[in-house]
Amino acid sequence: MPTSTIPDPALMAEDAEKERAQLEGEAREIDILIKQTAGEIDKLQQRQTDIASRLRQLDANLESFSREDIKNAYLNAQDAQLRLFMMRSQLEQLQNKQRVMQRYRGQLDHISALARQLSEASSSVLLGGDSVRGVDQQSVIQIIEAQELERQHLSRQMHDGPAQSLTNLILQAEIVERLFDADPSKARTELANLKTAANTTFQRIRDFIFDLRPMMLDDLGLIPTLKRYGQTFETKHHISTHLTTQGELALPSHIEVLVFRSVQELMNNAARHAHASRIQVALDLQNDPVIVTVEDDGSGFDVESVLTTARQRSGSGLANLEKRIQMLRGKIQFQSGTGRGTKVRIELPLA
Repeated sequence: MPTSTIPDPALMAEDAEKERAQLEGEAREIDILIKQTAGEIDKLQQRQTDIASRLRQLDANLESFSREDIKNAYLNAQDAQLRLFMMRSQLEQLQNKQRVMQRYRGQLDHISALARQLSEASSSVLLGGDSVRGVDQQSVIQIIEAQELERQHLSRQMHDGPAQSLTNLILQAEIVERLFDADPSKARTELANLKTAANTTFQRIRDFIFDLRPMMLDDLGLIPTLKRYGQTFETKHHISTHLTTQGELALPSHIEVLVFRSVQELMNNAARHAHASRIQVALDLQNDPVIVTVEDDGSGFDVESVLTTARQRSGSGLANLEKRIQMLRGKIQFQSGTGRGTKVRIELPLA
């Protein structure tokens, strides 16, 4: 990118401060929504308890109730269950958004501090100052671009996953509602199908949230999170997955995140493109740099050709991964070939 397109560091710092102030306001709104949603969930849970009691009375004394009473009771049960499911999903999404905003706020602080340092440095450097400022500002721009690419990826995932699933649930609920008068027996069958679909969607949303930002990473750390991810991945893709670790070196939070994202990206590539039957992940946490290797027995690929194409495509997973690692002064090496599997080695310095 030409140096002339790089914004002034003082303006970047000012923009970051404005963005942070706006983020603070949004964070307060999220806090209020979380409290309101949690309160609504408590009310819906109580309502569902009351409805369950009502249904037990119906089952025990069917002859004492009219068809209209039975219909309304099941409609209320369906409505309460669907509303409770959607409110719980909304709460999880709000809580996840809250965590994302907290991390983004930290990144804005980092960008603001870096921009101020660049501004101070550019005013004091006389010889070679432009080139130094250009290199450091390029790093800041890469960070911002990486954030935008991640947002685009998240938007596509939300549209193709949870949003589409919830739309289908609403359509199924409307079908059940119409069938209660025309064919009560078929309506009960469709209601059972709706319940199954709701449970499936709920699990997909939980998986989506885990992929987006596993809470275990914050609570338990890198290794337990990778173990859990490996178990889930093995069940989902039917690929034998093994994790080995050496050493117990404590890692900074941003290194833990990058290691997890790297392993996640490489394992998903092995499942989607390489048709692997076995994946081996190894972490060497004995020294600095940290070393991560991911090896599979899949179909392999031509490294130079694939990486060249990935770098040319905006938003490519491998290209973004390579860029993140290089921004932290790390190294990534690919060993592969058509028909002989793939081994990826990553080195990440802690300093």
